[in-house]
Amino acid sequence: MAVLHSSLAPYCLKKLVILPFPYPKPTISTKRLNLFQAMSSSSKSQPSAPVYKVPGLDPEEMDRVADQTFQRYSSSSVKRNGKGVAVVWFRNDLRVLDNEALYKAWISSQQVLAVYCVDPRLFGSTHYFGFPKTGALRAQFLIECLADLKKNLMKRGLNLLIQHGKPEEILPSLAKVFGAHTVYAQKETCSEELNVERLVRKGLQRVVLPSSSAQSSGPSSTNNPKLQLLWGTTMYHIDDLPFDTLSLPDVYTQFRKSIEAKCAVRGCIKLPASLGPPPSIGDWGCVPSLDQFGLQSPNVSKGMKFVGGESAALGRVNEYFWKKDLLRIYKHTRNGMLGPDYSTKFSPWLASGSLSPRFIDEEVKRYEKVRQANDSTYWVLFELIWRDYFRFLSAKYGNSLFHLGGPRNVEHRWSQDKILFESWRDGRTGYPLIDANMKELSTTGFMSNRGRQIVCSFLVRDMGIDWRMGAEWFETCLLDYDPCSNYGNWTYGAGVGNDPREDRYFSIPKQARTYDPEGEYVTYWLPQLESLTKEERNFPGRAYMKQVVPLKFGNTSRHQNQDKALAARGTNFGGRQTKGQRR
Repeated sequence: MAVLHSSLAPYCLKKLVILPFPYPKPTISTKRLNLFQAMSSSSKSQPSAPVYKVPGLDPEEMDRVADQTFQRYSSSSVKRNGKGVAVVWFRNDLRVLDNEALYKAWISSQQVLAVYCVDPRLFGSTHYFGFPKTGALRAQFLIECLADLKKNLMKRGLNLLIQHGKPEEILPSLAKVFGAHTVYAQKETCSEELNVERLVRKGLQRVVLPSSSAQSSGPSSTNNPKLQLLWGTTMYHIDDLPFDTLSLPDVYTQFRKSIEAKCAVRGCIKLPASLGPPPSIGDWGCVPSLDQFGLQSPNVSKGMKFVGGESAALGRVNEYFWKKDLLRIYKHTRNGMLGPDYSTKFSPWLASGSLSPRFIDEEVKRYEKVRQANDSTYWVLFELIWRDYFRFLSAKYGNSLFHLGGPRNVEHRWSQDKILFESWRDGRTGYPLIDANMKELSTTGFMSNRGRQIVCSFLVRDMGIDWRMGAEWFETCLLDYDPCSNYGNWTYGAGVGNDPREDRYFSIPKQARTYDPEGEYVTYWLPQLESLTKEERNFPGRAYMKQVVPLKFGNTSRHQNQDKALAARGTNFGGRQTKGQRR
């Protein structure tokens, strides 16, 4: 953490004076907040274990990789032909490379004002169950992303104005003060973000600019600043799909085959090396700190510690693809659960927009050309297409993604038993594989893809708990929280998603024997199991703690023989499962 704090120092110039919106106290209850903070630091009392920094590069190497990458994606042929001031409103696109909003703002103006609004609503409570919307771990990651964005913009002749308050209040005021003709931003798809877009547009319409500030002189020109929203969250552009979003296939395989056959991924946008000058501002403000959000610094004393920011994201791509050459074996290791290198770990940076999915696509293609192409190189893109699919589904189904019955309005009787839910949340279910995954989540803000499917299945299938409780707790904890992927995956796991065939039960004994056969993962997070034999660690019986519920399909001892038989038959547990099948 000392390195992080020292890296922030150059970018905290003065106290905020422009548009001073006071930051409100968090709306979540002190009891809930203290509970989350206690869980974030729960590893303090555990024996020492290695902490894996992701990426595993020192700050100088990360900066060197980032600068080399920016140089590759710089162009001296880009011509600037705009006038006046344009604002780029950074949202979930906290990067310089392949940022169309930044490109459009630069090319259409003489000066670019880059702004980030620390919206107090991001630190409120979740919709149904009142959990913290943003926990301390993701808030710290966001702070690091902002510090790095500010640094990278300053290297290119700009700066980042950080304002505390609602965008619909801040952006119209800035447009008026600086006479900005356009606010450029990335388009979102979920209702809360869409509502903010609507309010920003409405606020801009009330701002009247001098005639000299208007870019267009056509008959339809008005002297109001415009809001121009640009698509930039997915690998495949929404305008390039062979169908509109309302006609999006409800089966992922149909979607994937269609776009792979009919679409191409657009190339990354190149920017000039220098993006300045910015408008003249005496006070650019400070990168926020956790105490401004009413949060305490999390203690990641074991597991993975992710470094926020675009420089770290580019460093991780370089480390995973080129330095460690792990891309070639990704498909064979991706279902691991322990350590930093069984999978790419790109998701936290993708969620914050610090990493462009199109850049990953180009790096995969470059790797295939320079080194090799195989199932693993394709599988990284396959997973990114899944991410695209959930984003497009959110545009198709809207708020039904968050409703109890999901997109298909499935009727089911769910429990909201608080004691059962808290045993799952806190990692006290009596099932080591569940408990270890939940402790990793609360300690690090991350959980493997395999782990997420297992704990989801246990909560909704074995416990019968309302899936939205799990989804909202993930919203609190995950570094890589993205409403589309998070709620999309939870609706699938709960059997209420758009594809009725995606109705799966994960057998804990089978998952443990397949993915943690020697109990290495559960012992890392539950060191009290270390004295047991490798075979007993996932099935400790009375040596651990009482199981809070029986498994839906029998107890662990009965599953052991069944699972051995399944393994002997070579059952493929990675393929699509039909309703009622177990994994």
